[in-house]
Order: sequence, then C-alpha cells, then structure tokens
Amino acid sequence: MSETKTAATEPVDYARAEINSALGAAEKIRFFSEMLRIRRFEQTALKYYNQGKMGGFLHLYIGQEAVALGTVSLMGKNDHVITAYRDHGHALAVGMDMKACMAELLGKATGCSRGKGGSMHYFAPDKNYWGGHGIVAGQTPLGLGLAYGVKYKGLKGCCLCFLGDGAVNQGSYHESLNLAALWKLPVIYVIENNQYSMGTSMERSSAMRNCLAERAEGYGIAWDVANGEDFYEVRAKTWNAIRRAHDESLPFVLEVDTYRYYGHSVADANAKKYRSADEIEHYKTHHDPIRLWRKRLVDEKVLTEESADEIDAAVKQEVAEAAQFALDSEDPAPETIFEDVYWEVDNQTEVGQTGRHFFGD
Repeated sequence: MSETKTAATEPVDYARAEINSALGAAEKIRFFSEMLRIRRFEQTALKYYNQGKMGGFLHLYIGQEAVALGTVSLMGKNDHVITAYRDHGHALAVGMDMKACMAELLGKATGCSRGKGGSMHYFAPDKNYWGGHGIVAGQTPLGLGLAYGVKYKGLKGCCLCFLGDGAVNQGSYHESLNLAALWKLPVIYVIENNQYSMGTSMERSSAMRNCLAERAEGYGIAWDVANGEDFYEVRAKTWNAIRRAHDESLPFVLEVDTYRYYGHSVADANAKKYRSADEIEHYKTHHDPIRLWRKRLVDEKVLTEESADEIDAAVKQEVAEAAQFALDSEDPAPETIFEDVYWEVDNQTEVGQTGRHFFGD
C-alpha cells in the first residue's frame, strides 16, 4: 500500500522535504530554465510539424514538464531512464543535445538517431537514456531488464520507467510487475496520468477503486500518487521511491497526476471533441506547472519577474538556433539505409558476421 500518502486535511509543504530543502537558488532557477526549454522546444516542433517539415507522428509533452524534470533531476550515475513515445521532455531533462533532438524530428543525419527514428525514438546510452518506444507498454519489460542489470552487477541504482495511463491495462506491464516483485528489482514505474488514453478518458478505460497505482497492491508492491503540477512534490515522492530502490532493491509504482494541453499526437483531429475547450483552458490557467513554479520562485524571492523573462528569452533563442541547425542539416545518405539496424553488424563483431549469438554452432 501507499507509504507516503497523507490525509487531504493535512497539507504537506514538500519544499521542506529533505531532498528539496537542500536545493540552492541556482539549482531552482536551473530547473525553471530546463522546464522552459522543454516547453519552447515542443512549441517550436509543433510549428514545423504544421508546416509539413516533419514526418510521422509528434507526441507533445506540453503541460507535463514538471514530471520529467522532477523525476530525472534525482538520477545518479547508476540510474537509468526508459520511456514511451512522448519522449522529448525526458530526453531534454537527461541532458540530450537540443540540436540533435530537433534534427531527429526533421529526419536529418545529425539527429540523435541519425534521422531514422523520429519523434518516438530518441536514445542516449551515454546518459543512461534508453528511448523512446512506440509500442504501448513495450518499454515496461525493458525497464525491468535494465533494473535487473543494475542488480546483477551489484550496483546501487535503479530504472525509472515511464508509461501513460493507457499503458497500465497492457499485459506486459502486469507481467513486469509480477517479476519485479518476485525478483525484488529496483524498477520505479512512473505512471504519467494525463487523464486520457488517446481519446478515451481514464474513467471509461480503466477499472479501479481509487487510482491506477493502487493496482500495485495485487503484487505486493508499494505505491504512491503525486501532484504533477507541484515540482517539489514530484521530487519528494520520487526520492522516496529511489531510496527504496537503492537501499532495498525494491520496486515502486508512482502515479503522477498531470495533463497534456494538446492531442494524443498532433495528428489527433479530435483533441477538442473528447474534452472541452474550457477544460483545457482551466488547466492552462490554474494548473500549469511552469507558471506555478515561476510563481513559487518569485514568492521565495529566488527569481524576479524580470529575470524570469530574461531566462525565457534566452531559452527561445537557444531553441531557434537548434531549429536552424536542424533545417540546415543534411538528410541521411541513401547508402546508410542498412546501417543502425543491428549494433553487432555495424561494429563487425563475430556475432554480426556469423549470426551466432547465444546458441553456439
């Protein structure tokens, strides 16, 4: 059951949590800048998608920025991240190069996946970032495997595995929970509950008593729910899960309530039909994570309105430069079509040359 939930009549100031009280002004301002980088990147991507410069799908992260940054900001050297198709926010949060990310969206050779992956397939192994996966819940057993690798090597680490509220009904997720509990693996499943599975509301798609994370009780796994618009709360509750994974090698399910302002993807023509314009505007006005974090820092006298505007202007310039870099980059050469399919072949290993991997002769 949940170990950290508190009664609604006893509000908690998560700014005073140990992991947050140690934050300095510079770190808090950096978090503000990083959330803005995600927001402005996504807005610029939307512009070029609408201009027809991007192919495939584009799943925007606008409205969920505090979730990616609040969780990923706590990663250590042996912690890993894997996520689904709405992956740009997590990618920028772990420190992936913005130019390479934008170039990937435009299918350019300078992209993080050499222009062959697109929006749903960002990867950065050097940052322990393992994608970007288009199959719903397909990343959940892979996240389990990453956690298994951490434990097998005797490392103090974990895997943050992100999934949407629609993915919790997939069998692969439940199979992963079963093994995570049986083998006591340090995997943290972060359910980014943005209320809608494509165009279907959570109430119409998922059977539950109180929340989605509560299903973890069926596997004997601890769980909790966090408010995704409160950056301090996301960090505090994620840190509880990470400490449990690091110190006891135990899994955790953390459901984070959040909201996406746009459709399931930009191609979602019904985005304003299965929910009202008033609902979307209400979230933008009263629950926007960046606006609330900015106000919090101004109230704490860490930030002024003027300095916040200056940071935003600098971020917009960075994103504009990244977009220009992507536009100016070359397309992948036709002769590279068979590259980047299988690492063993690209690197001409014995396995790649013989096709013999685990099964001998």
